[in-house]
Amino acid sequence: MLALALEAAWVVKIPVANMHSRPSEEAEVVSQALYGVTVSVLEEVPGWVRARTPDDYSGWISRDSLAARHEGPYAASGRVALVTSLFANVYREPDIRRRRPELTLPFETRLEVIEESPTEDRWVRVRLVDGREAWVQRGDISLEERPLAVEETLALARRFLGLPYLWGGTSAFGFDCSGFMQMLARRRGVLMPRDSLPQSRWEGSEPVAPQDLRPGDFLYFGDSPEKVNHTGMYLGGGEFIHATSQGRPMVQISRLDEPPWSERLVGCRRLKVASGK
Repeated sequence: MLALALEAAWVVKIPVANMHSRPSEEAEVVSQALYGVTVSVLEEVPGWVRARTPDDYSGWISRDSLAARHEGPYAASGRVALVTSLFANVYREPDIRRRRPELTLPFETRLEVIEESPTEDRWVRVRLVDGREAWVQRGDISLEERPLAVEETLALARRFLGLPYLWGGTSAFGFDCSGFMQMLARRRGVLMPRDSLPQSRWEGSEPVAPQDLRPGDFLYFGDSPEKVNHTGMYLGGGEFIHATSQGRPMVQISRLDEPPWSERLVGCRRLKVASGK
């Protein structure tokens, strides 16, 4: 039944919601959805919904991870705060000492802004998914969202060095390889597919010869172009950054001329965006 979809917009209400291959906590995590993301409900069973995220990816999300919003999607219009720190604490009042944070939200979370107080330069008042008012520190957010240039994207990627690798991960709590690359492309202003194989064939990018690589290009690895199972971003000087479980499971920098990457590079692509942007 699709009663959920007919009654309200359904929005993720926890910092990061796992998306499973089946309606079970024991099933494989295939992706994640961040706080405040509105999902399309495709199917419902007791305790679970099969949902589609804005990147056209579907999986089973625990019903307890979602909130109904009869007023429509969250942070879809009006003034929006984008979390630009790796993590941002959200408080019940503009004070970091009196109470513990209400939520700790990852990079790229979007929050509805209620007020930018002229007397509170440090704080911005926001509305949470459930309608409660809360406060976030201005230093953790940006109120002006714009696509990043290549050099800005490379600098952003390096901020995640050392963060843990997480299968199915799409947040600063843990990325997998394609989730990390999808996030970096999103900060460039484009929405690419979720998984590495469709990313490697995506029409929003174009093939590049290895000898013509430029910083910011996307790299794809596997047994063949038809069996891509890993991706990263070229930094220049033969180095690339990626989220990998190889060796130390974390976001790290590796070299293209070292194994196993030297034997497994099967594709290079460049986003079709304006030069230098």
